[in-house]
Amino acid sequence: MRHTLMTSVAAIALAAVSVQAASAQESLTIGADVDAGTLDPRLARDTTAYRVANLISAGLVHLTPNLEAVPDLAESWENPDDTTVVFTLREGLTFSDGSALTAEDVVYTFETILDADFNAPQRGLFTPIESIVAVDDRTVQFNLTTPYAPLMSYLDIGIVPSDYEGDMAVEPIGAGPMVLDSWTRGSELVLTASESYWAGAPSVSNLVVTVVGDNSARAQAFEAGDLDVIQSPLSPNDIQRFADDDSVGSEILAGLGVTYLNFNTSDPLLSDPAMRQALAMLVDQDTIVNQIYEGVDQVASSVILPSSWAYDEAIQQPGFDIAAAMAMLDDMGWSDSDGDGFRDRDGETLSIEIATHSEDPNRVQSVEYLQAIFESAGIDATVRITDWPSFSSGYVQQGEHQIALLGWLRITDPDRLLYGQLTTGSGLNWGGYSNPEVDALLEAGRTELDQDARAEAYQAAATIIAEELPYYIISYQGYQMFYDPEVVSDVVATPRGGFRGLIGMAD
Repeated sequence: MRHTLMTSVAAIALAAVSVQAASAQESLTIGADVDAGTLDPRLARDTTAYRVANLISAGLVHLTPNLEAVPDLAESWENPDDTTVVFTLREGLTFSDGSALTAEDVVYTFETILDADFNAPQRGLFTPIESIVAVDDRTVQFNLTTPYAPLMSYLDIGIVPSDYEGDMAVEPIGAGPMVLDSWTRGSELVLTASESYWAGAPSVSNLVVTVVGDNSARAQAFEAGDLDVIQSPLSPNDIQRFADDDSVGSEILAGLGVTYLNFNTSDPLLSDPAMRQALAMLVDQDTIVNQIYEGVDQVASSVILPSSWAYDEAIQQPGFDIAAAMAMLDDMGWSDSDGDGFRDRDGETLSIEIATHSEDPNRVQSVEYLQAIFESAGIDATVRITDWPSFSSGYVQQGEHQIALLGWLRITDPDRLLYGQLTTGSGLNWGGYSNPEVDALLEAGRTELDQDARAEAYQAAATIIAEELPYYIISYQGYQMFYDPEVVSDVVATPRGGFRGLIGMAD
């Protein structure tokens, strides 16, 4: 049985968009919002790292724009039973340095990811793998502890050489369609086409990824002709302007990301679900999404994307209702007893800090707007704005926040947004949420192989999460890409924002 159950359950019905233009080009320059933190695919944490590493390296499978897992380095696979997957590698695979790519490299890649000391950010996606065995040079067997439905949607992670003595983070060797030519930190990455990729070299010979952190400055560089392609995140006014410009090529799709509030449930004030519910009712999604973000995203209702097979429109988070929120705060004993304009209880002022990062002006504007609403409800709200590294790894990931506004991308399966983030003790559970019933439902969601059973588990979990609110999903993100049609010859847009569809590859 080849390409069977695990492939089909990973697919989500998102429209692929293909645009064929006039002629092939030799060189392409793409704007990026952040520099890559690393080019080791096992350690990638930011979008530029994912996208560039996905060109330098190749995985066992590749995900199409419809999120279907199709053969990449593996030419086929089979499931002898529900806990075993056997891959057959293509014949004659090599890394870009000419060394052979064998099953031992696949074993090494996943054993290092699973090594807790290696600290791979995506380790939690692979922990159901009990062992990986190189049966022969072209055959590798994955033995699972339990059936694992989302597995195939995660196996596009790049395979790395087991005997490489260089630094994969800065001098990566891979078996993907491009190789790293140079990297100027904070400025640009230059890649050239690889002749060793199993499918042949892409039509674009040279790719430059230029880092322009400010969204508006990136749009201006595109208009000036310094960049051939820009994509999300972009300022809403630039999105609308480029979308209305017939001289600009555009692809606007439903994305695979969410913008959300992360409530720190370990914080004494926020440990009570009733407090989180009251604060959630102070979140004016409509104004944030349709005015601050000018409608480029969609107002969210739950932790499940509308494009997912698990989506149920009946699951609804609390809506914007200031009067109801203030009544709940009154019921919890928070009132303005001393007339200073802020609620207090037992001598303590009701104070909340809302945080986000400085690189996204719309997120900054959103938390400032939330601050104003919170204060109108009698809450002493403060705003904390720092750069992304300080905000993410130095603050939220340390569990030091109260409420943080941030996002998740690349949600190719409900498991990817929920299991590592909201099961007890998981590595991405920065808000310390714990509910044994949710743990069991999210475990069932990844181990059931029947898609209807999976959907039922995720819907039950989403219902609880919409009540207890460790996350409050503000919006489902859209994906936007704009390009110069006189320069870009062949575009296949994917909601994941990958670059392969821009260098002349099928997707």
